[in-house]
Amino acid sequence: MPLSPLLDPDAIQRAEQLGIQARQIVEGYMAGAHRSPFRGFAVEFAQHREYVPGDDIRHLDWKVLGRSDRYYVKQYEQETNFVAHLLVDASESMKYASKNRSKLDYARTAAACLAYLILLQRDAVAVGLFDSSLREYLPRTDNLSRIHAICTSLTQMAPTEKTSIATVLSDLALKIRGRGIVILLSDLLDDEEAIIRSLHQLRFRGHEVIVFHILDPYEIEFPFRDSVEFRGLEGQGRVRTRPVEVRASYLAEFNAYLERIRLGCERQGCPYLMMRTDQAWADVLAAWVATRR
Repeated sequence: MPLSPLLDPDAIQRAEQLGIQARQIVEGYMAGAHRSPFRGFAVEFAQHREYVPGDDIRHLDWKVLGRSDRYYVKQYEQETNFVAHLLVDASESMKYASKNRSKLDYARTAAACLAYLILLQRDAVAVGLFDSSLREYLPRTDNLSRIHAICTSLTQMAPTEKTSIATVLSDLALKIRGRGIVILLSDLLDDEEAIIRSLHQLRFRGHEVIVFHILDPYEIEFPFRDSVEFRGLEGQGRVRTRPVEVRASYLAEFNAYLERIRLGCERQGCPYLMMRTDQAWADVLAAWVATRR
């Protein structure tokens, strides 16, 4: 089966050589070097966990299946993998594109490549697509063949609703069992104070949280000229103005917003990366993965 167009071969080739590592020990999993492809067989058994589609069937406990007719997998104290929860903002504001690639297109590519790399190094991934609520959630898997289902879900998601990032993050904090890594891909055009509070909630529960802030270059630079009608993508209506008259105040407010977001993430101990949709994803991913080492 051919790979999805979302999987940027250049980005994957460059990042694969570096690997993605967790910066902290997460519950039941230690991310980093994989000494053996047969993880879990040479370490001490810890507990059972109910099987979910996509789990490696090598870890099924057949004795438990025979006794209870239920599927459980074995977990071990020193498994060398982590669970990364990729959250993709699919609200209406993400469809904005000043040229031919929208913020959602960029987020889709980023999420697909990250999922592929994480699965390739035998770690586990779960993917959530959200706007005002978590619209679709693909449960954790460590099976690389599931990348096709992940890419299909990412491709088919249509942005139609407003966003509520804080609500989604808070709900996810209650949903996730055990500590893991949460990667948020969003334009963060929402209540910034509520977003920071929800990041704190995830951090308080022991998760490592990484924020990928995806923006269009026109949002950052505001290069509009003449008379322009701006149309809100999440029900804000329409405004006609002369950009030259509002550019200075817009840039001052927008840059102050970026600084508040960056500092808020920093105070919560959440790595923050602002990405422009005109940046090559291969360059962004390779540089970010290098810092993880």
